[in-house]
Amino acid sequence: MPETKLENSRSAQSRLAAMTISALGVVYGDIGTSPLYAIRECFHGLHAIDITTTNIMGVLSLVFWSLAVVVTFKYIAIIIKADNNGEGGIFALIALLPRRYKEYPRKFHVRIVLIGIFGAALLYGDGIITPAISVLSAVEGLEVATPASKHFVIPLTCLILVGLFLFQRRGTEGIGSIFGPIMLLWFIVIAVLGISSIVQCPEVLWAINPIYAVRFFMVNHLHGIVVLGSVVLCITGAEALYADLGHFNKNTIRLSWLYIVWPCLLCNYFGQGALLLRSPETAVNPFYGLAPRVLLYPLLVIATIATIIASQAMISGVFSLSQQAIQLGLLPRLRIMHTSSETKGQIYMPFVNRFLLVACVILVLIFQSSGRLAGAYGLAVTATMSITSLIYFFVVWRTWERPLWQAALLVGSFLLFDGMYFSANLFKLLDGGWITIGVAAAVAVVMTAWKDGRSEISRIVMKQRVPEELFLSDVADKKPLRVPGTAVFLSVSPEGIPVALMHHYKFNKVLYERVLFLSMLTANTPHVPDNQKLTIQDLGQGFHRIIAQFGFMETPLVPKVFAMARKQGLAVDVQAAVYYLSRETMLTTGTSKMHQWRKDLFALMARMAQTPMTFFGLPPNRVVEIGTHIRL
Repeated sequence: MPETKLENSRSAQSRLAAMTISALGVVYGDIGTSPLYAIRECFHGLHAIDITTTNIMGVLSLVFWSLAVVVTFKYIAIIIKADNNGEGGIFALIALLPRRYKEYPRKFHVRIVLIGIFGAALLYGDGIITPAISVLSAVEGLEVATPASKHFVIPLTCLILVGLFLFQRRGTEGIGSIFGPIMLLWFIVIAVLGISSIVQCPEVLWAINPIYAVRFFMVNHLHGIVVLGSVVLCITGAEALYADLGHFNKNTIRLSWLYIVWPCLLCNYFGQGALLLRSPETAVNPFYGLAPRVLLYPLLVIATIATIIASQAMISGVFSLSQQAIQLGLLPRLRIMHTSSETKGQIYMPFVNRFLLVACVILVLIFQSSGRLAGAYGLAVTATMSITSLIYFFVVWRTWERPLWQAALLVGSFLLFDGMYFSANLFKLLDGGWITIGVAAAVAVVMTAWKDGRSEISRIVMKQRVPEELFLSDVADKKPLRVPGTAVFLSVSPEGIPVALMHHYKFNKVLYERVLFLSMLTANTPHVPDNQKLTIQDLGQGFHRIIAQFGFMETPLVPKVFAMARKQGLAVDVQAAVYYLSRETMLTTGTSKMHQWRKDLFALMARMAQTPMTFFGLPPNRVVEIGTHIRL
């Protein structure tokens, strides 16, 4: 018996160690590649500061305390606790908010949700910039190794990005298992490089003292605040710690950070600081300056692979974010391809992938260097962090019902740092920050237009609905001809009679022996257990209503619904049933309160949306679409 317990304990430890290493490739790719450009931007960027001992020690102190307070305290210790059934991210956090507050009208909740939507939209801007700046900063190492290769940096970067995005359709399951070990090698390499520099100038470790950060601002005043906008690059990717909570548990994420990522990052950052103290001329690229010349090319290869992994994690995150937005009714039904039959969450979205590819390549061609591109980076990150803190405040106060002073004290400390970082990055607005804000604003406009448009459509359709009691009574009285078979009418609303059935009954004067009303709803949780997904109501006379609830991180499929219905005693042959869908044609000449340009945008997205037949996995040769005109 003791041997069995010992084996189980060793097995659990092995699994934990394996997951901890795997997390390095998914969770920490972005923040793990920040040493490539963070320190350099402080001393060689657009807003570079003089390379003096006071400034070097001050920047290192800011880096240390940024990682300690924002990443370790805020995200690792506190925010990560706000999981929604094991899932994290801004949409999961929004879903934790109560629908109504006692003291405030519903508009208050709507405004908080709109702020959250903008925060999610900012992540699209982050998803565009991360691959561009990460790969570009790695390839720029060629200039350090061979100055003559400068003209090849941009073409090679674009080539790598194109290859990266073209690879997405194949999925990452096959190579995902080696991401972690490669990133582990990356962290070991950057730590060794940093330590070898620190031992030559150990006094750099005194920068841990926060007095150096205070002295930095006392000496540099406004310029010091501007440089803080570059320091924030060391914490880019912190939001991914929370967003990737569904892929790894809290212990795994915490162990990876505390025992591997954080120590290795500090070693490298302080190593770069020690190098600058000894050789200020290496400020052009202090990261590659740490390596002996003979190791530059191997380091360049490892750095490029690490940035590709970091970019892959961000791209996968944008795919997941888009899937959640579709399920929550914030984006039209876009094509979603599952690249793995075994691993949950492995998806590929062609439209989103093309959008990211084009945007990344355009950014590289416009900015030409990671230094100029860094100006556009920090603003999206700091704005998202601030919005996360704000929504977390209402979750703590209203959802968890903690005292107001406790919520305000805790989140106030978060917002103090978030506000400083965000304010510092406002100076970068004209340097490129407008790009991320512009992308976020565009995505937010699309999301809100689709959300409001669907709400208007639902309101109009609900007015046309016939109460089920009235319809069933009419069927009982008139006893129409019933033909053999099963008809499934998909309906957005779980109430009333679907419009498609009313049209079918009006024109054909017949009904199938068995008629199913199927509504696919999205819950406010990431996942819904299978035993809670389905509600089946027997309405009599061969009519049944099926209400299926899926989490906002799940893909709703009709075959899966009928497989669960079979277990509850309602057997349905997916391939034999006939599916009736209502095909809505939007006319933007109605009396809706939406502005005309938003109506036109909604109508355009509706035409681009994937058909319900494909999205819900219906057999193509068993679908009948009945058209209806709706004036919006």
